[in-house]
Amino acid sequence: MSICLLRLSALGDVTHVVPLVRTLQAAWPQIALTWVIGKGEHRLLEGLPGVDFVEYDKKTGFAGMRALRNQLRERTGRRGYEVLLQMQVAARANLLSAFIPAALRVGYDRSRSKDLHGLFINERIPDSPGLHVLDAIGSFCEPLGLKQTQVRWDLPVPDAAREWAHAQWIEDGSQTLLISPCSSHKLRNWQADRYAAVADHAAARGWRIVLCGGRSQLERETTDAILAAMKAPALDLVGKDTLKQLPALLERADLVMTPDSGPMHIANAMGAKVLGLHAASNPARSGPYSDRRYCVDRYDDAARKYLGRPASELKWGTKIEHDGVMDLATVNDAIAAFERYVTDYTD
Repeated sequence: MSICLLRLSALGDVTHVVPLVRTLQAAWPQIALTWVIGKGEHRLLEGLPGVDFVEYDKKTGFAGMRALRNQLRERTGRRGYEVLLQMQVAARANLLSAFIPAALRVGYDRSRSKDLHGLFINERIPDSPGLHVLDAIGSFCEPLGLKQTQVRWDLPVPDAAREWAHAQWIEDGSQTLLISPCSSHKLRNWQADRYAAVADHAAARGWRIVLCGGRSQLERETTDAILAAMKAPALDLVGKDTLKQLPALLERADLVMTPDSGPMHIANAMGAKVLGLHAASNPARSGPYSDRRYCVDRYDDAARKYLGRPASELKWGTKIEHDGVMDLATVNDAIAAFERYVTDYTD
């Protein structure tokens, strides 16, 4: 069987697709998998065994779509793929899927479809409300007669990336709180002085503080504001790692503090515990998949304040990205989450 996966972005979501890849490969070890993916996401997952990646740059528009079609036809011949798993409902991804030749075209159930998604597919995954994003993506194997019963990532992390991560600080017995302060969704981000207050609390408990992030102006300015507000010293690694080094860096942390973001899900995949900050999004749907004991959850408070009803009455997946929504997550909330971790992992 030849299967094409379509999931272009973002970093957290493509991380959620990896267990599906492992499920397909476990069932059919000789399966030929092609994954149409975004450029940055490919850098993160490059080297994933048994997967042939094909990049699509959204800036190339229709010309890029036609080039992608020709590239895929060269690989598959006239018959195309037996199966397309169309795991993205945005308008651009829906249109791009029309350029991928496939007989069976599996997409989302009607409740999660949008932007004419149903016109580009001929089979749907089960309508199962209340699932974490990773489980929803995992259900794409069900129309093929499979069931995702185990979740395994094993992200491809080169030895050189781990060597770089281990060179950033010396193992001296101190525990490490790694702060990745920014989501690509600005309204999910917390205030710098609140990060600083939690970091100072951890430092007073003898923890090492490390900050990481990308090279955007927002991440640099946010990090500078955190450092300026902190009383304790911190190791500033913002803008210094690559997407291949990021998983290795997150793996070294004892606890990662971050809003709903790509680093949250990469950290979880690497086995790190996550202090997730949630108000704009529901941690039951998009929090760290393996363990949400150390998350701050103010999603219901946000629903009541901004939408006038409890979270239980909202459509599953509703985002509450309003100005000031993350202020509902307090410093005391985050310190309490930190202390829950300390209690659980202190001998």
